[in-house]
Amino acid sequence: MRDIGQIFSAFIKGKWFYVIIYAVANLLQALFSLLSLAMLIPFLDLLFGEKDKLVTVDPGFVFNADGIQQYLNYEISQIIINNDNQKQYAVLFIIIILLGATIFKNIFLYISRYILSPLRNNITKDIREELYSKSLALPIGFFTEERKGDIISRMSNDVIEVEHSIIAVMELLFGIPILVLFYLGMMLTLSPKLFLFLAVLLPISGLLIGRVSKSLKKQSGRGQTFVGNLISMLDESLGGLRIIKAFGAEKNRQRAFAQQNKDLVNTQNSIAQKRELASPLSEIMGVAVLGVVLWFGSGMVFDNEITKAVFILFILIFTQLLDPLKKLSQYFYNVARGSASVERINKIREAINPIVDADNAQDLGSFNHSIEFKHVSFAYGENQILKNINLSIPKGKTVALVGESGAGKSTLVDLIPRFHEVSEGEILIDGQNIKDIKIDDLRKLMGIVSQEPILFNDTIAQNIALGDSDFSIDKIKQSCEVANASTFIEQKDQSYETNIGDRGTKLSGGEKQRVTIARAIYKNPPILILDEATSSLDTVSEKMVQDAINNVMQNRTSVVIAHRLSTIRNADEIIVLEKGEIKERGTHSELIEQNGIYQNLVSLQHMGKSQKK
Repeated sequence: MRDIGQIFSAFIKGKWFYVIIYAVANLLQALFSLLSLAMLIPFLDLLFGEKDKLVTVDPGFVFNADGIQQYLNYEISQIIINNDNQKQYAVLFIIIILLGATIFKNIFLYISRYILSPLRNNITKDIREELYSKSLALPIGFFTEERKGDIISRMSNDVIEVEHSIIAVMELLFGIPILVLFYLGMMLTLSPKLFLFLAVLLPISGLLIGRVSKSLKKQSGRGQTFVGNLISMLDESLGGLRIIKAFGAEKNRQRAFAQQNKDLVNTQNSIAQKRELASPLSEIMGVAVLGVVLWFGSGMVFDNEITKAVFILFILIFTQLLDPLKKLSQYFYNVARGSASVERINKIREAINPIVDADNAQDLGSFNHSIEFKHVSFAYGENQILKNINLSIPKGKTVALVGESGAGKSTLVDLIPRFHEVSEGEILIDGQNIKDIKIDDLRKLMGIVSQEPILFNDTIAQNIALGDSDFSIDKIKQSCEVANASTFIEQKDQSYETNIGDRGTKLSGGEKQRVTIARAIYKNPPILILDEATSSLDTVSEKMVQDAINNVMQNRTSVVIAHRLSTIRNADEIIVLEKGEIKERGTHSELIEQNGIYQNLVSLQHMGKSQKK
């Protein structure tokens, strides 16, 4: 309950109007419900003939069992007296009041249900938006430890569980307790002695139900984890369908999916069995309590301690109390399930984002001199990725990073836009530490073209103008001409408004890369970060993409991760990385003369080409 309460209080801000309306509607519903039941007292008195003597003196209204009963007797007596002592008119009056009270009770019941929908939907909307915003804001390193499917599951299935819990919280705070308290208060005024039995027996049955609901939280957490695993497996399988088919791994993947699915079903069955136990268990306990009340209450009637009408009304109210108590146990089960989902959601909500603007962060309008690494080291956990990097990249120059896989090339360039935070040392732009620059200003200086083109299920124009809601189509066309992309785009039926499908699947590899290059050109950044985009392309596409890259690099500061060393011969400086350290540096010709690591890499690539021939 505490976990649900925390998330409820966090997102209820600005929505108290709905809560107040909901609480007032439930209060009025309970009042009219009691009024409809209270009208049975004079009816039963008339039916059993226990109040044959008419009351002619107004006793006044007092809010207790005797006071309410005396006042109703007086009103009924007046009706009988005014209608020639016809009790049938009194019954008609009781029926009218009963019908009216029931109508108003259900009107306010509808209002409470009507107002609950926008409240819970707005809360869950805010939760989803916060989770999405937080996911976009968290550093890339956070997601290396998390499965994508599990993140998706938290934002979908777990939020749905929280939505059910929000309904339960509203009922537990402003719904059922109001009704239960009114019923109990009425029963207390009718017979304090019988009420004492309830005060002892009901908490005992509540404790028994509570013990069962506690075990649901752990199982619900496991169930949501299995759901996340299934979503991850589905995402991986759809993304890698070619490889699965090529290696005949269909049965292997099916077995793995079936096992996860079986674990999920077993957990869900166990949860359902315990959840469905709530209603019958609470009803059995309720009838057991009713049996005790009937035993002792009947004795009180025989001893003339209470009237038959009062005893029947007491029993009737108690039977009305059973349904809210059954719902109460069901809501406690929902809260227990929701608590497990809240814990999973809070792993994202409460994750600390170390990459934020400093309190005194400065604007950076332009890039004028250089990018400088001073004694930069980076570690992820205990894994040291980069060690004591010292590097200066003057404005307008091209610096290439080479080295074997795992040497730290991608990590080094990711430090410039602060995708990761340096562990030691500092990175300076125009002599200013990037930690002291506003992140938005810093990243506006940079355009990134990655080895794997990242595109979205949208139009070509929207993908090129990514981040610019008020884009210029003329500027997009100019960017595409520089990127050698305009020809193939204009040949498509809808030209720049063509939807390219999920991850750009409607485009070829070369077309996708040219769109991403056009995106970088559209941004017109002074600094380019290029994770060589030609390594997986055919010869024709490679030449077109390389020409586009050469165009975009003109008059810009470029940091290039080189996979094909032939593409960086003209770089102003080549940095050779090995195990996170700079081992060699210089121009292409200088490094060849050193006959070291770089020369060995060049020789290996030449050897690979000759073997292919």
